[in-house]
Amino acid sequence: MRRERLLGLLEAVAAGRTAPAAALEELSWLPVEEVAEGELITARLDHHRAVRQGYPEVVFGPGKTVEQVVEICRRLAARGDGFLVTRVDGAVRGALAEEFPAAQVSEIARIVHLPGAASPPREVRGPVLVVSAGTSDLPVAEEAAVTAAAFGNPVERLYDVGVAGLHRLLDQAEFLRRAAVVIVVAGMEGALASVVGGLVPVPVIAVPTRIGYGAAFDGIAALLGMLTSCAAGLTVVNIDNGFGAAVAATRINHLPVRTT
Repeated sequence: MRRERLLGLLEAVAAGRTAPAAALEELSWLPVEEVAEGELITARLDHHRAVRQGYPEVVFGPGKTVEQVVEICRRLAARGDGFLVTRVDGAVRGALAEEFPAAQVSEIARIVHLPGAASPPREVRGPVLVVSAGTSDLPVAEEAAVTAAAFGNPVERLYDVGVAGLHRLLDQAEFLRRAAVVIVVAGMEGALASVVGGLVPVPVIAVPTRIGYGAAFDGIAALLGMLTSCAAGLTVVNIDNGFGAAVAATRINHLPVRTT
C-alpha cells in the first residue's frame, strides 16, 4: 500500500465515505501477508514497505518456482500496488504474461512489471542516464533502466560507448549534460566508469559486469577497477547489480529539490 492510498483511506473515513469497519478490513492484512504451500510458509510479503520507503516490495525471481512467483505476484496485484519481478527466466515471464495481460515484459532485462494504481507523479531532479560500455552489458544495463523507469524516473539510454572507441561517448555529450544521475555499466576492466565520473558533476553509480576475458575473473577486475577509480565520488554496487544501482539512483533523484 502506497502512502497516497493510505492517506486517501483515512480521509474517506474522516469524511464519512468509508465505514471504520471497512477501513479496518482493508488494513487488516498490514504489514505482512503470509503465503503458504500446505503447512509451509514460503513467503512473507512486506506490504508496509511502500509506506516506509515509497516503493512496494520487489520480487527476486531466481530460486523460486513458477507457481511461487505467480502466487506472490497475484497477492501483490490484489492490493493495488502492482509488482516488479527481476531476474526471471522465460518460463516465469510467460506464466506472468498469461496471468497478467497488462504486465510489461522485458526479455533483455528479464523483468516483468505490472504498474500499480495511479499515484501523483514524483518530483525528480532530472533523467537517470544509463550508460553501457558494450552491447554485451545490455542485460544488466536494461535491468537498471527498466527498474528506474518502473520507480518513476525519466530514463535515457546511451549504449555501446566504451573506452575502446571513446569518441562514441564524447559525440553524445548532451546526454551527460542533462542527466541528474548516471549509472555506468561496464565489464572488462571497468574503465568507462572512471571516464564518466571525471566528466559530470552529478552522482555516478558504477555497475561492474561479468563480461570479459579470462583475466577479468568473472567481473572481479571491473569491480576492483571501479573501486580504485581516481574519479572522486564514484559509487560502486555489486557485480551485475543493475537493480541495486537503479534503486540508489531513484533515492537520489527523488530527494526534494531545495528552493531556498
